Amino acid sequence: MTENLEQQFAFLQEIDKLKQITRATEITGGSRKENSGEHSWHIAMYALILAEHAAPDVDINRVIKMLLIHDLVEIDAGDVPIHQQIDVEAHEAKERAAAKRIFGMLPQDQAEALHDLWTEFEASVTPDAIFAKSIDRVQPVLLNIANGGGSWTDYNVTLEQLEHRVGQKVARGSRSIWQFVRQKAVQFFETV
Repeated sequence: MTENLEQQFAFLQEIDKLKQITRATEITGGSRKENSGEHSWHIAMYALILAEHAAPDVDINRVIKMLLIHDLVEIDAGDVPIHQQIDVEAHEAKERAAAKRIFGMLPQDQAEALHDLWTEFEASVTPDAIFAKSIDRVQPVLLNIANGGGSWTDYNVTLEQLEHRVGQKVARGSRSIWQFVRQKAVQFFETV
């Protein structure tokens, strides 16, 4: 039991580093960039509050767990803004190595359970993972709306890019959420 506690507390201390990972999106009000710890908490709240918009076979408790752990790999791999061009294969390899290291700090049963949950989220095939991925994508959109376009301006994002990189994933998890959010976002892409 003491060994488990040592591992669990070491893991909990390690994941505090997620608060040091800065994201591209600013918090509401635009006073500073959001960190990944804040993002994970916020999207877990999104899932809790927006659960009625998920498919009937979605287990919202599993979705919340996915959202709380999905970005822990950023401690080692860093955050990559969705509109930034990167070597996807190389970054995914960094994330897999990070997942192995970070979840591996836990007792074996917890390590395997959380690693499996992270892998499920990344694959985005199950109803739970599809909804979780949609919620992960929608929150930055709402922060950008709250901040007058926010990081869309920084990355010269077009409405077409937003639809392709974000909208499709959000709509896959909840068409009603994407329709609502898209209606609010489109004004930032209209030309005068």
